[in-house]
Amino acid sequence: MSFQNQSFVIFGATGGIGAALAHQLAREGCRLTLAARDQSRLDSLTGKLNVEGCSCEATNSEAVDRCLLEASERYGRLDGVVNCVGSLFLKPAHATGDQDWLNVLATNLTSAFYILRSSARLMMRSGGGSIVLMASAVAQRGMINHDAIAAAKAGVVGLALSAAATYARYNIRVNCVAPGLTRTPLTASLTQNELTLKASAALHPLGRIGEPDEVASAIRWFLSPEQAWVTGQVLAVDGGLSSLQSRMASNP
Repeated sequence: MSFQNQSFVIFGATGGIGAALAHQLAREGCRLTLAARDQSRLDSLTGKLNVEGCSCEATNSEAVDRCLLEASERYGRLDGVVNCVGSLFLKPAHATGDQDWLNVLATNLTSAFYILRSSARLMMRSGGGSIVLMASAVAQRGMINHDAIAAAKAGVVGLALSAAATYARYNIRVNCVAPGLTRTPLTASLTQNELTLKASAALHPLGRIGEPDEVASAIRWFLSPEQAWVTGQVLAVDGGLSSLQSRMASNP
């Protein structure tokens, strides 16, 4: 089974992981709709890949509904939807303001809920599909100053597992990919600092941070028609961060 003529929507498509996934799926001959809020970056990416685009703020439920409905009508069905929308917020709870908290929840959890809800409504009518959400290693492993983002990403995991059970009877598969630190524009403030990068790499047992294509490949695996019996899973793509002792811990 191949991806040829499969129809997918990627939200957050202009980010590091979203763009990597878009390139991978475009090479497979998929019918893509890329959604993002930055119109100029979106136009650049869709033009390069010769695919459809949809300007969309993923924290706006009406915009999400419109984008997915247009894609569904364009291709006749949705085979898969991915939410790569996210943020990076590193502060302890006592230093996190009310608006900061609301922004983190909206960007990471609310966007996931809106995208899942709208995708499920459409896929229930067309025989199923695959929905992939983005969690994080910090939802499983306690990391200093990740209080708000860890809570939001843990919410994404709970959402995915419950939805996987709810929609299994409609042949809708819901899974999560949970990366560790990955080299993307969003994490540039960390990865472009040599000392921070070295310390971050040491936290990962494999001794380095991830690359966008590595995370995108895991998402692509969940989307594949060959994984039609895989649902309700959280796949850690994190160099062992969430489950293994780090080099830093084993070599004090």
